[in-house]
Amino acid sequence: MALRLDDIDRKILNELQADASQSLDVIAGKVGSSKTPVWNRIRKMREAGVIGAQTVIVDAEKLGFEACFFVLIRTSEHEADWQDRFLRTLRARPEVLEAHRLAGEIDYILKVRVANARAYDEFYQALISEVKIFNVTALLSMEEIKFTTQLPLV
Repeated sequence: MALRLDDIDRKILNELQADASQSLDVIAGKVGSSKTPVWNRIRKMREAGVIGAQTVIVDAEKLGFEACFFVLIRTSEHEADWQDRFLRTLRARPEVLEAHRLAGEIDYILKVRVANARAYDEFYQALISEVKIFNVTALLSMEEIKFTTQLPLV
């Protein structure tokens, strides 16, 4: 069940999504409140799981991770043992930034960030050596057109 948020909660979340390093004073000023009520609202949203871990967004390309692949996986295996092994394998691979189970002809899609095509091939070889997969299609992203982690709250 979703936590009921009012307009001030949404404004606070928008500010945190834009820049979580802002001080409570700055956020309070922007949302039209004072520091203590803003802190209490943030605490309540953390306790409810609305706000997760605070992190930093880094520039992958500037750190040498120049290739982003979207990997489409079809499997003929749907047993619990296979799924457990597959999920453990994905979680253990730091190259996998996102993994989604899909409805339709494709079973899973992965977002994989690596240095180059050779690094992707090493990832691919390791993946298929650990888990039986029916079909893998890798799509190289030529350009990231839009990236955000911000949800449209207001």
